[in-house]
Amino acid sequence: MLKIHQLFFINVLGLFIAALGIASLISFFTLKSMIIEDSEYRLIQSIELLEPQIRETEDFDALASGISEKTDLRVTVIDEEGNVIADSDADKKTMENHLRRLEVMHAMSEPYGISIRYSNTVKTDFIYIAKKMTTHKQTLYFRLAMSLESVMDHFYTLWIKFFAAFFALTIIAIAIAYNISKKTRHDISQITRYLDEVSAKNYKAVLKPEYFREFLQISILLKNLVKKLHNRDKQKRKHTAKLRLINKQQNDILSAISHEFKNPIAAIMGYAETLHDDLDIDPKIREKFLSKILSNSHKITLMLDRLALSVKLENNDLSIKPTHFDMSEVCTETVSLLQAKYPHRKIIYNGISKTVYADKTMIEMVITNLIDNALKYSEEEVTLTLTDTALRVSDKGIGIAPAELEKITSKFYRVQKNRWDNSMGLGLSIVSYILKLHDTLLTIESTLGVGSTFGFSLEHFVPKNRSPQK
Repeated sequence: MLKIHQLFFINVLGLFIAALGIASLISFFTLKSMIIEDSEYRLIQSIELLEPQIRETEDFDALASGISEKTDLRVTVIDEEGNVIADSDADKKTMENHLRRLEVMHAMSEPYGISIRYSNTVKTDFIYIAKKMTTHKQTLYFRLAMSLESVMDHFYTLWIKFFAAFFALTIIAIAIAYNISKKTRHDISQITRYLDEVSAKNYKAVLKPEYFREFLQISILLKNLVKKLHNRDKQKRKHTAKLRLINKQQNDILSAISHEFKNPIAAIMGYAETLHDDLDIDPKIREKFLSKILSNSHKITLMLDRLALSVKLENNDLSIKPTHFDMSEVCTETVSLLQAKYPHRKIIYNGISKTVYADKTMIEMVITNLIDNALKYSEEEVTLTLTDTALRVSDKGIGIAPAELEKITSKFYRVQKNRWDNSMGLGLSIVSYILKLHDTLLTIESTLGVGSTFGFSLEHFVPKNRSPQK
């Protein structure tokens, strides 16, 4: 099967040669007809010029010879009966009667008789022009003849020149068709290469047809299509990545639940089995074991609540219910509760009275999680600071490596992977979600081995219908 540029080259060249051939045939016969008509016209003009001389002459033989020498034409004089009375090229005595010659018969009724035929006398084709004339003595037919061979010699000379011009045009047409075919092949190869690049998912491939506007339009359509494919591919990759992330999160949840619930459940089962197997156990020990079972049950409940809250926040299923309250009071209460929970740790609060407009319950949870997180990852005191513009929780703990700062608010993420303390790594994730609901962000400053500071701006905690405090 031929390629498009080959079909184009063959078809264009074939059409051009066919058109040139037809034009050549038409011009051949047209030129031949024009040259013969021109020769006939020249003979008629010659007769008209010679007519006065013919009417006055007495010696037709001398007249025929003289005219033939000067014009290279054959001259014949025929009487009214058809007898040849003079001829420049043949012996008149041996010539047949010419009354039935076509040109003579036409001259009887028309101004001029014209015919083209083969002469048996001189053995060649002639153009004959005859005219009927009346002298002071007789009526006769004066005939001039031109050899068709000499006429055709002129025609063939002219035709060769035309043929040479046609041949030159054919060569030019071949060169033009080849050049167009070459340019077509170049643009097609550009499109083919571009499609190969796109099939290999190289969406940044360059397509620049150089010669034909149609290919440029095709390239624009292809680029638009490739752009759509690229966007669709990106969406597909994002969707795949999202599915992988969901699967990973599900695996993380299962892993975290399995690991975090293992210790309290094991403790509950151990204490419960002991109580079940020993019905006479000491009442004090029984009370202690029941207290341990209750404590571990509370831990499981707390972890489930945190997990449910994290899922609700992430799915935007939870909305804030803002009210006006004193942030300092919330800080004081939270520090008091955590101090009771961790009696051997030191929690310092430095703050001012600051009225805010926010969801009080959620903000309590944020402050609790930040202080609780600081207590877990440090051995020294934890400081809670409330200013007019921000709230910060600082510790002197292990610190966070720069590479882990961006990951620390992810669900189930811990700085110390081997440390399990019934938290599931949801604290900072919940904090981050709650702060986003309040149009602010969690800020983290940390130096490895020195300590960390977690906080958030109070810029958007402005009381409703009030101006920010200065």
